[in-house]
Amino acid sequence: MTLKSGWMGFATLCGLVMTTQAFAACEKPPFYGDFGYSVCKDWPAYPGLTITALSQFESSYSASDSGPDGKYDLDLAVVSAGDSKPLATYHKSDAFESDAFVFEDLQLDTARYTLTPELRAFGVRATFKGSSSVNPLNETLLSLYVKEGNTLRPVMEGLITYKYGGEWDGNCAGERYEITRTLEIGKTSSHGYADLIVKTVLMETVGKGKGEACKSNSVTAKPVQTILRYDGKNYVVPEALKG
Repeated sequence: MTLKSGWMGFATLCGLVMTTQAFAACEKPPFYGDFGYSVCKDWPAYPGLTITALSQFESSYSASDSGPDGKYDLDLAVVSAGDSKPLATYHKSDAFESDAFVFEDLQLDTARYTLTPELRAFGVRATFKGSSSVNPLNETLLSLYVKEGNTLRPVMEGLITYKYGGEWDGNCAGERYEITRTLEIGKTSSHGYADLIVKTVLMETVGKGKGEACKSNSVTAKPVQTILRYDGKNYVVPEALKG
């Protein structure tokens, strides 16, 4: 083997190792019990940092025959890649409740939530799903957190980013609606934090008839824009937008 080919082989091997390291799965926090969620995600805004989220069924409540009904806590942490020792943490008891409206999923959101030139937030999305097929109700809630020293602080809580509901016969007749919301960073600011622009799109569907005679019509309304402003402690979310 020539020196050149040997060097190319070595370089390829190093590249492979570095790529493998770069795409190595983050470490989820230890999970105990039968019900809950444990997730992790690298934080692109801060290379070398990973966000973890753990939500577990609280033992003071019992699961029913229909599923894990009760309260769930929430533990968040920011850790250095390859080191399980947290740099910043957050804990909240009774963070979520699961009953007929089931706590179905928990995800981390690392979109570019740039609140100040030096500060970015990350999101936590919690999804809930109703148990009825003829009276559906599904929701996804978004909360934002920032790192301040060794703590994580919520700056926005419970914004409904997706909602689906209605009342119909399960086949055709009835009314349903679907709400989708997106979040953008505004050019203005309040108390030093960028204003948040929420765009809401509502689609309503009406169905009439049965079987082959079914006629369904969907209408999408013009997007509605809402500005969320920081009051010095939190972004104020109107009740109509809050889960």
